[in-house]
Amino acid sequence: MRFDLTDLRLFLHVVEAESITRGAERAGMALGSASERIRSMEMTGGVLLLERRPRGVRPTPAGQAVVHHARVVLGQLEQMRGELGQYAKGLRGHVRVLANTAALAEFLPDSLASFLADHPGVDVDLEERPSREIVDAIASGLADFGIVADTVDLGALQTKPFRTDQLVLVVPAGHALADRSEIAFREVLDEPFIGLGHGSALQAHLASHAARAGRTLKFRVRVSGFEAVCRMVESGVGLAVVPEAAAQRSGGAGAIRSVPLSDAWALRRLTLCARNVSALPVHAKQLVHHLTCGDA
Repeated sequence: MRFDLTDLRLFLHVVEAESITRGAERAGMALGSASERIRSMEMTGGVLLLERRPRGVRPTPAGQAVVHHARVVLGQLEQMRGELGQYAKGLRGHVRVLANTAALAEFLPDSLASFLADHPGVDVDLEERPSREIVDAIASGLADFGIVADTVDLGALQTKPFRTDQLVLVVPAGHALADRSEIAFREVLDEPFIGLGHGSALQAHLASHAARAGRTLKFRVRVSGFEAVCRMVESGVGLAVVPEAAAQRSGGAGAIRSVPLSDAWALRRLTLCARNVSALPVHAKQLVHHLTCGDA
């Protein structure tokens, strides 16, 4: 059985994207070439590696085995590159990071910018996912590390504190709720909401808590980014739930007000998680240290 590094990288991209088309795009490969490589891997191994579904693909048990070994092989290669890079000029390598909405939008950009500026040979593949999916992906070896809310079961993953994230309800300055000191999420489920786009980890989190209350959030519009959400709220289009840091940044002229949510799940401690930090490639360990111990 002969799989080369290109095969392994492609297969990981396909599994992570749950799509051969998107996996091929991530790998910088034509769809026809990617499909042929996957078929060749299956023929060589004599077993199906992917379960083809109408809305994408998922690895079969044999495919999961390939994922595990591909991560080990490519991880060792990255570790070797990183260690060799220390003897050359700076670190070199690639780090795959998964993060929930708050971490990705509010806390990671500045920290990552300073790290990448200091390490021009390191690339970071950053993807937004809900915290539960991140934990599963890290446990399965599909990324180097993730940043999640500590409201999820982290199992046997190693963890390091990252940031604290308070979710708040944002309302127009003249709204009837603007002077509340705090409010329960269930109290506003009849209100029209402004939301982030489909696939947002935060929106999935809020939808799950609305469902537990037997309700469904009513979105008047979905936009891209917390700044756009807050502008919509300022205009009186609806209400929104965002991280406190985003509300403070967008408060500007005082046209919106922030009301902390009293629900226990609204105060979230963001946590960095990995299978084994000490086993990460050098550049990934450096990034973990920068995010959790540096001046980020």
